[in-house]
Amino acid sequence: MDLEKHSQPKPDLTKPAPAAADAPPAPVGLRASDADRDRTAEILAAALAEGRLTAEEHSERIEGVYQAKTVAELEPYVADLPGAHQARPAAPVADQPTPGAVPATADENLVAVFSSSTRKGRWRVSRRTHAYAVFGNVEIDLTEAVFEYRQVVIKAYSVFGNVEVRVPENISLRGSGSGIFGNFEVEAVDSAEADAPVVFVDGYSVFGNIEAKPKRGKFIEDLHKYVGRSVARHMRKHLD
Repeated sequence: MDLEKHSQPKPDLTKPAPAAADAPPAPVGLRASDADRDRTAEILAAALAEGRLTAEEHSERIEGVYQAKTVAELEPYVADLPGAHQARPAAPVADQPTPGAVPATADENLVAVFSSSTRKGRWRVSRRTHAYAVFGNVEIDLTEAVFEYRQVVIKAYSVFGNVEVRVPENISLRGSGSGIFGNFEVEAVDSAEADAPVVFVDGYSVFGNIEAKPKRGKFIEDLHKYVGRSVARHMRKHLD
């Protein structure tokens, strides 16, 4: 028998093994949002005002910021600036309150039957408020309210009526509801601060209207009580 003919060739261990055809691709970085780019741009603007960056350096960096596709691409533009180490990214806002954070029964009821009911000015917001509009109008204005709880629920019912909710621009707003021959509309808002209050609006309307949205130019001035620092510099651009 010819042993040389039937012997198997020895593998060349000096060569790297070929990659598996079905190997998963390398993970890509987290995509940057417009809010991420704006926060980075604010850090650059502050550095320019403080003299940490020249106008030319600021121009070069700001151009790169608004071309960045991922959060990782944004980091090098502010890595050598103090603002990058002081900023705290906002946590994702859930569509529903944390279980157990808000009671099942209402702390306050607003009722308008062939009439109107209004809650506005400097008032303490309950964890849960129920609003009933039957051939009437309910207005809930939170723009000057005092938030003692981070999560607030407003349950709205409208039958041939109208429920309007207005919130400051620097809190988060979420909504979930439906309209039967009516309108249910909530303009979602994400605060730039991780621990800002969150208002959840839900319910349903029958031949009526339920609407919740931010009131432009209105902010909680003492939001630092909830987030630990002032957010005025982050919100100023929305006033333009």
